[in-house]
Amino acid sequence: MFGLIGNFGPWELILILVIVLIIVGPGKLPQVGQSLGKALQNFRKAKEEELDELEEKKDK
Repeated sequence: MFGLIGNFGPWELILILVIVLIIVGPGKLPQVGQSLGKALQNFRKAKEEELDELEEKKDK
């Protein structure tokens, strides 16, 4: 899966962060980070629920 993306070094990450900062702007950056954090939290929660559901079906 990650073979398509390639390896990210520190310079690539810095470049991505600079581009995001230019696009979003420094004022909205905390809101974007908060939204991203909530999205990741919801994704992990949904993943765990699906894994639990699959395990329940497997045990039956």
